[in-house]
Amino acid sequence: MIHFGFSYVGLIYLIMLFIPNIIWTKNQPKDYMQYVQNENRFLRIMEKIGQASVCCFVLIFSDFNVRLHSIWSIWLLISFLLMLLYEVFWIRYFKSRKSMSDFYRSICGVPVAGAALPVCAFFFLGVYGCNVFLIISTIILGIGHIGIHLGHYKEISDSTKNKPVFLRIAKWVINTIFIAILGLVTVIIGCRNFNYITSFIHTDKGVDEGRYVTLGGQEQYLLIKGQNVENPVIIYLHGGPSSPDSFINYTFQKYLTDEYTVVSWDQRGCGRTYFKNAEKDFQNETASFEQAQSDLDELVTYIIKRFNTEKVIIIGHSYGTMLGSQYVINHPEKVKAYIGVGQVVSIESDIYSYKDALEKAAASGDDTSALEMAYKKYVSQKTLTSMMDLRKQTGRYHTVPREANTIWKGIVSPYMGVDDLRWFLKQAGNLDKYIALNQQLFDYIMTANVLDYGLEYQVPVGFISGSEDWITPVKYSEDYYHLIDAPQKQFCLIEGCGHSPQFDAPEEFCNALRSILNESVSLP
Repeated sequence: MIHFGFSYVGLIYLIMLFIPNIIWTKNQPKDYMQYVQNENRFLRIMEKIGQASVCCFVLIFSDFNVRLHSIWSIWLLISFLLMLLYEVFWIRYFKSRKSMSDFYRSICGVPVAGAALPVCAFFFLGVYGCNVFLIISTIILGIGHIGIHLGHYKEISDSTKNKPVFLRIAKWVINTIFIAILGLVTVIIGCRNFNYITSFIHTDKGVDEGRYVTLGGQEQYLLIKGQNVENPVIIYLHGGPSSPDSFINYTFQKYLTDEYTVVSWDQRGCGRTYFKNAEKDFQNETASFEQAQSDLDELVTYIIKRFNTEKVIIIGHSYGTMLGSQYVINHPEKVKAYIGVGQVVSIESDIYSYKDALEKAAASGDDTSALEMAYKKYVSQKTLTSMMDLRKQTGRYHTVPREANTIWKGIVSPYMGVDDLRWFLKQAGNLDKYIALNQQLFDYIMTANVLDYGLEYQVPVGFISGSEDWITPVKYSEDYYHLIDAPQKQFCLIEGCGHSPQFDAPEEFCNALRSILNESVSLP
């Protein structure tokens, strides 16, 4: 995405575009020039700007070249088929009487095909390369080029006359929907390009890579970003369990990469790591909390060796705080500091959330029967499903003023790949199947209590919570904070945020994180 370099695909497209047009200059329809005199001046300007910019952009970005085994290649295929159909259009025209009617005959239902086909082909090539510059240039070209030829077509055609009203309305609706879709695609790719540019690491000593590293016998996915490999290293542990967020971590990582190298990790049994190893561990039989501890230790060892550092900073979010807390307590010699975001203590905190929601419901005079029924089910059957049902009921009384739209952040993420989408669809699909896929981890969180890990931390500790976090309620995190012993410890509350302040208020979160680290750790 947005990689400067020569595009041989772009050159091929321009050759396919220019050769028939050069031949056409000596085979123009009779009286064609008299129609040219009536062309709209504005459309001419748009056409010239579009032509120049498309020819430039299609050659200078290597993103348009063939990428084998990429799902995005479907857009390249569609684009190339349109260019082939464009060549068929010209062959048919050159074999015809070369009249204006011949020139504007539709092909495969595409009107003004000589103008529309290449514009659509270049548009889809822009989608394939996720390149907003080519997309916008193609839209400008389309407005001018297709607009001009539609004008010519209307001059020689009576096709719009005597058409039933419903057909004209249907055509208008279809065109509106089509334009809206093109606009949405352009906005999404534009946002992806912007996020890529603002997150890109461009320094000589920087690192900006997604890669697989063997941990515990499996190839596991890491996204590593930082402006200087000599900076302190943060290993970020996602929550869930099995809810990887590497592809949306750009939202807060970009505020950290000047001072830290940040490592995001898709843990065993989920996300890109799951699909990379699905053939040999399809049912996630090896995905357990104990194995995650071992994988994390191997990851820490790998990072320490690769970046030539003595210790790392561990940041855990939600379930990741369970993984991080136990690891830090057991391996203080490898850890510089520990930060818990939405620190988990135990699943019993849902009872506290329920009682608070019940009080608010009663105070508002609401019917609490559904809420109480969900709680009774949860008490009698402490399963993930009953917990989610209870949270659905309590969530009505625990709104988050500054809650981020993580789905949109994922859609416009320059790091979101096919496997990220595939895993998201698993999470959004059948809940029972999703739980079964990581049953050992979900069974663990339903019974574990972080207090059992011990209360003695030998490294500085910081907790960051959103003031409106009712998934891991602030009261429980604060109570745990007061119980633990650590060389230094701090608790930071971010007002108005929920369970994920790193996404709800990323810049404020990173300011709080830097403050904790700068005060508690002597960083080189």
